[in-house]
Amino acid sequence: MARAQEAAALALHRFGFGPVGDQINALANDPRGALLADLDRPGSGQIATVLPSSAESARRVFDFQAERQALHKLAQRTKREAGENPPSGASPTAAASANVSDAGGMAVPGSSLPAKPSRPNQPPLPQQLLLSEAKARFDAAVTAEIGFVERLVWFWSNHFCISADKVIAMAGPYEREAIRPHVLGRFADLLLAVESHPAMLFYLDNVQSMGPNSVAGINRDKGLNENLARETLELHTLGVRSGYTQTDVTNFAKVLTGWSWIPPAEPEHGGEFAFIKRLHEPGDQIVLGKRYPDSAVEQGRAVLADLARHPATARHIAEKLASHFVADNPPPTLVAKLAESFHGSDGDLKAVATTLVTADESWAPQRQKLKPPAEWIAGVIRLSGTEAIVPIGRIMNAQAMLGAPLWRPPAPNGFADTEAAWIDGIPHRIDIASEFAGRAQGIDPIALLDSGLGPLASRATRDTVARAESRVQALALLMMAPEFLRR
Repeated sequence: MARAQEAAALALHRFGFGPVGDQINALANDPRGALLADLDRPGSGQIATVLPSSAESARRVFDFQAERQALHKLAQRTKREAGENPPSGASPTAAASANVSDAGGMAVPGSSLPAKPSRPNQPPLPQQLLLSEAKARFDAAVTAEIGFVERLVWFWSNHFCISADKVIAMAGPYEREAIRPHVLGRFADLLLAVESHPAMLFYLDNVQSMGPNSVAGINRDKGLNENLARETLELHTLGVRSGYTQTDVTNFAKVLTGWSWIPPAEPEHGGEFAFIKRLHEPGDQIVLGKRYPDSAVEQGRAVLADLARHPATARHIAEKLASHFVADNPPPTLVAKLAESFHGSDGDLKAVATTLVTADESWAPQRQKLKPPAEWIAGVIRLSGTEAIVPIGRIMNAQAMLGAPLWRPPAPNGFADTEAAWIDGIPHRIDIASEFAGRAQGIDPIALLDSGLGPLASRATRDTVARAESRVQALALLMMAPEFLRR
């Protein structure tokens, strides 16, 4: 029974967000079966909360920023006019401050802009949208029964990352629209959804790209931007050193010209995908030795479909999945099994996930993976039951403090997925663990140790928690235990 409980605890930490309640005992009879059942759960990987689409969010943020700019210009105009004609007995500064919109959002006299109620603690609209998306994402992780599918969502979102620093309005909607619907579907569909999403097209500058011989390119004397083509080949599909050349990158960039969006200023469809023919480089293109006829938007779709089925893509995805879930240097036999499953199933991601959890190599008792910040924070709050106590803003701040701000990766290759990237930040987790432990009420640390780690807890960890000087310290020590930091 002890071995079965150990396998259950391992399953919950390695493939989910950690145990809650009596889950270790509940899964002990068949932990692999429980993970497979998570793949079959209706609605798994989806978010039920109604949130605005990426296009709607982009339009709302555009309007917000335009209105703020207008208010600023009106304020400056009022100051100038007040300086030229100050009221009798009043200084120019006083006259200006009497008429200008303040931080509370009062209407500017004579302007057509609506007055806004004063909400000094209300964050600006872009941040409100981001917080709503972040809360929905975090709630899905913390409340998941196991969280295997949600972990897959996080994996693919990092693999196909964008940055809120550049597309704040679309960061959350992009994950909901491009990643979640396809997380257990076909890789080809996921790839197409990602590369054609306006958030990705804007993030990797494809909206600026135009064929040098296209109508727009000739008229505006501009040309290609190769960012999307290069990152699709190097990061999203084939991987580095897989045989493609700079010529392939350039030709693929020509294929992708015209893949753009409707600017958010357009009130009805702004922020939506659009293929703009006048930007598209005319003519056939050769990518990876294959000629693709000029078929407008279909030319790009054809290249993506072939990239999705390329053997190098299967190998690249297999290596990343095995490294994420099992070990920084995963067993070659596991990588081979995943690559074979990917290739043999035509990129069926559910079949690949099934191969991952049924492979014996995935169940090695050595826990070699250090949980990255976001995953560790989710596990801490899940374990302590503080999801209703810790505000989402504090959670996002904690992630940023640990070097992993939500939807803000340092580069298009996403956040690193190796121990070397996060080990130096472990001391900073102590303060966060102490804060979250202080918010937990009426929890017995010993009981929580048994439900959260069970047979994974070493004698040293049990003694350390038992000898703590206070309940809060005991909970923090549990959250910082080596067994809890790893999966």
